[in-house]
Amino acid sequence: MTDIAALTARIDELEIHLAHQDQIIDDLNAALSRQWSEIESMSRLLAKLGDRVHLVEEQSGEAAPAEPPPPHY
Repeated sequence: MTDIAALTARIDELEIHLAHQDQIIDDLNAALSRQWSEIESMSRLLAKLGDRVHLVEEQSGEAAPAEPPPPHY
């Protein structure tokens, strides 16, 4: 009976460990999904900002002035 009790205890520990891993995987998946949504949102905002900058450059009739080189050049 001792062997059966020991095996049952090991199986219980493995099941507990697996349950914790499943929860961690679910948590990581949720975090990844949230981050992906944020990245998509930021990408859309960046594209809109780029369009606005391009529109302002076109309306001003010239491209944005280039910065002069630093004095050590």
